[in-house]
Amino acid sequence: MNDCGCYSITSTGLMPVNAAIERLRQAGQARTPEIERVSLVQALNRVLAVDILAPVDVPPRDNSAMDGYAVHTDSLGSIPLTLAISQRIPAGVNPEPLRPGTAARIFTGAVIPEGVNAVVMQENCCQATPDSVQIRQAFKAGENIRLIGQDIRTGTRILQQGERLGPAAIGMLASLGLAEAPVYRRLKVAVLSTGDELVEPGSPLQHGGQIYNSNRYLLQALLTRLDCESIDLGVVADNLPDTLAALDKARKLADVVISSGGVSVGEEDHVKTAVEQLGKLDFWKIAIKPGKPLAFGRIGETAFIGFPGNPQSVWITFLILGRQFLLARQGQRFRNEPAGYPVPISFSVAKPLKRVEYLRVRLVETEQGLVLEKHVNQSSGVLSSSLWADGLACIPVDVVLNPGDSVRFMPFSGFGVA
Repeated sequence: MNDCGCYSITSTGLMPVNAAIERLRQAGQARTPEIERVSLVQALNRVLAVDILAPVDVPPRDNSAMDGYAVHTDSLGSIPLTLAISQRIPAGVNPEPLRPGTAARIFTGAVIPEGVNAVVMQENCCQATPDSVQIRQAFKAGENIRLIGQDIRTGTRILQQGERLGPAAIGMLASLGLAEAPVYRRLKVAVLSTGDELVEPGSPLQHGGQIYNSNRYLLQALLTRLDCESIDLGVVADNLPDTLAALDKARKLADVVISSGGVSVGEEDHVKTAVEQLGKLDFWKIAIKPGKPLAFGRIGETAFIGFPGNPQSVWITFLILGRQFLLARQGQRFRNEPAGYPVPISFSVAKPLKRVEYLRVRLVETEQGLVLEKHVNQSSGVLSSSLWADGLACIPVDVVLNPGDSVRFMPFSGFGVA
């Protein structure tokens, strides 16, 4: 476990962050996604469904590492050495065996002919005549030759089931001659917002009680970064019948349903009640700041995550908690935990916390090295703090911190959202 929580239930009755993460991972892994085959052009960011074993050697034949002259060490005499050029071998040509006592003009990537055990780079040679070359520097066996299977041997496991395919992995699949990749089907995620106060961007606010619906677009953007297929179900009115109808519709359309708002205990918060009527709530209320009222359960057999209503709370709980479930549910098995490393802070934490707090911070260069500076406003409604920040500082429970103490810094790039 990291230093940002423990498994035991806190004194406040809230579930610790790490316990929630583990529950979310396990729930995500409980169901295996369907498998489909896609072309390599469509495979970027998809999750690999099976191990990939190399069907061929890479390279498939010994080949030249550079432009030069293919020779055999038996031709070595006193330097400078002049040899007749018996053939020209560009890449893609199947060469003839090298005639003893001669050299072959060869180019990078070209197949090494039988009878050759070295390639002398062209910078160490000069063309004596149109049909001969003068070698001006000594060479040795194996020089500038890439051997068959030097990169990959047939049967080697190249990629593991559960890996997310990046550009290098796709290039590797192509180098093995594979035109398609077996991947898990994209996860369908239905997104809905709650709140009579919400107004869509582009429309004027009619009075001071209205706000623009940022969560709808924030969540869809985060889902796109995780390569999920989002289903936009718009805004649900703040009443129980409409909430029940919206959630029942959502569960029939998607693999996962997520909402923002309505999961607290206010009279206008109906999501928690609706989920309990339609399915089951596995846990609710996490020892995290911001974002305590995060709900997880199911509607029928469809997974459900209820995020808080404040946009900064949505941002933090999606990165720390919701993302873990979605990655596991996609079939991803590796690198789910965002990278983090200790960095000194420039601020203090004078009072021990009862919930793990994720502060929006920026890396600042000082005479003593890099330190973390926190945004002046850590309110759960201030989304602009995440635009200003480079990442999150994880402040554990029950500690007092002074400037110069180190905490775990989690850059946004480690979450795949920067």
